[in-house]
Amino acid sequence: MRKLLKWLAIVIGLTVVVVIAIAATGWLQAERKMSRRVDVSIAPLALPTEAAALERGRYLFNSRGCAECHGVDGGGRKVIDSGGLLVVAPHISAGPGSATAAYRVEDWVRAIRHGLKPDGRPLMIMPSEDYHRFTDADLGALIAHVTQLPPVSGQAAVIQLPPPVRVLYGLGLIQDAAAKIDHRLPPPAPVPEGPTAAHGRYVAQMCVGCHGEGYGGGKIPGGPPDWPAAANLTPGRGSAMAGYASADAFIAMMRSGKRPDGTAIAVMPFASLSQLNDVDLRGLHAFLLTLPARDAGSR
Repeated sequence: MRKLLKWLAIVIGLTVVVVIAIAATGWLQAERKMSRRVDVSIAPLALPTEAAALERGRYLFNSRGCAECHGVDGGGRKVIDSGGLLVVAPHISAGPGSATAAYRVEDWVRAIRHGLKPDGRPLMIMPSEDYHRFTDADLGALIAHVTQLPPVSGQAAVIQLPPPVRVLYGLGLIQDAAAKIDHRLPPPAPVPEGPTAAHGRYVAQMCVGCHGEGYGGGKIPGGPPDWPAAANLTPGRGSAMAGYASADAFIAMMRSGKRPDGTAIAVMPFASLSQLNDVDLRGLHAFLLTLPARDAGSR
């Protein structure tokens, strides 16, 4: 018995040493990853000045989640403070202390489309995987709107990762947006707007950060532990779409933030999603109905 306990103590001790070594490796690798530089080619992008394009940019800013994090005025706001994860999105208007005060057009493109700072280092937490498939026209309109926001005083960025998230990031089990994006892809060709699956596919890009590239949902990598899993948007096992066979039911949920039974849906950024127009919502619904079935949690 004494010999067994001795061997058990050795095994436990070795396990602890291995776990500590893995954690230390992840911690150090995280610093290396956050400091890496990604070289991308930024093509020239002209910013529109006509009223219709600026209005399009305002609509994209408010409906695609930009205002959800940075505030409608661009002044920044606290986005997450849960489970040891603290995220304050930075001030991006033209006011004093803006994180983007020195941004050129190419720097905005690098941030939104590629998830990178002007010097090529990754923008942590910024969900550029949701935006990197913007057409040039939409990206130009969005940047034009943001750069014309009235100057306000705002908040500096704060990103505090809890140790487990930092270690998992360092070990590659959680990725930043710059690691998820194929930076070689050319901008997509415009798709005619309409209540069609083709247009809905374009709108649905905003959903991949939480629901995954396959839209199967599951726990959001790096999210606070008390966040529920993102819903399965495919028609597979555990689908959340069963209650939204009609576009009208789907639109009602997106506008209210509530399921058909009246219960509230947690975490979803309904302040932004409720701003989506009927064309985008009907197209999104049509696209989701075409998805191949996947099990819930498959992302």
